[in-house]
Amino acid sequence: MAALWPAAHGTTAEVGRATVLVVLGSALLALSAKVNVPLPYVPMTMQTLVVLMIGAGCGARLGSITVMAYLAEGALGLPVFAGPVGGIAPLMGPTAGYLAGFVGAAFVTGWLSERGWDRSVSSLFAAMALGHVIILAAGFAWLAAGMNFGAEKAWVVGVVPFIVGSIVKTALGAALLPAARRHLDRD
Repeated sequence: MAALWPAAHGTTAEVGRATVLVVLGSALLALSAKVNVPLPYVPMTMQTLVVLMIGAGCGARLGSITVMAYLAEGALGLPVFAGPVGGIAPLMGPTAGYLAGFVGAAFVTGWLSERGWDRSVSSLFAAMALGHVIILAAGFAWLAAGMNFGAEKAWVVGVVPFIVGSIVKTALGAALLPAARRHLDRD
C-alpha cells in the first residue's frame, strides 16, 4: 500500500488513510466471500487470498485490523460472509475457526512482508503459505474440538478439500503482489 498510497504525516491524515484502507479491504473481503464453492461444512471462497493480500499489502497491524473490522461487520448482521450471511452464527459454527484464523494469517503475513518477504515471489509464497497454514490449522482445531468432529473428520472435511486451492491461491497472491509493486515502481 505504501507504493500505491504513501502514508501521510500527521494524525488526521494517517487516521483518514487507515480508515479508507480498512473500509476498502473489508469490502473486498465481503466480495471475495461471494465467490464460493459450497461444501458440506465450510465453503471454499476467495477470502483466504484476499486476507493474505491485505496482510502483505497493508502490514501486520493494518491488515489484521481490516480483517477484524470485516468480522465485526458480519457479527453486527451485515451479510458479508459466504452465503450471503451475517450475524453471529458463522462466528460460532463450522466456519468460526477459519474466520478467527484470518486475523492471525493477516498479521503474520503482514509482519513477514514488513521484513522484506514481499520483495520476491518465492519469499512471499512462503509467507502466504504460512498464512494459509494458520487459517487451516485454526479451522481444523475448531472443527475437531469446538464442533466435536474429532481429528479424523476435521482433517477430511476441514483441511483436505482446501489444500489444492490454498496452493493455487498462494501462488496467485505471491505472483500478483510483486508484479503490482514492479508496475507501480515504474510509474
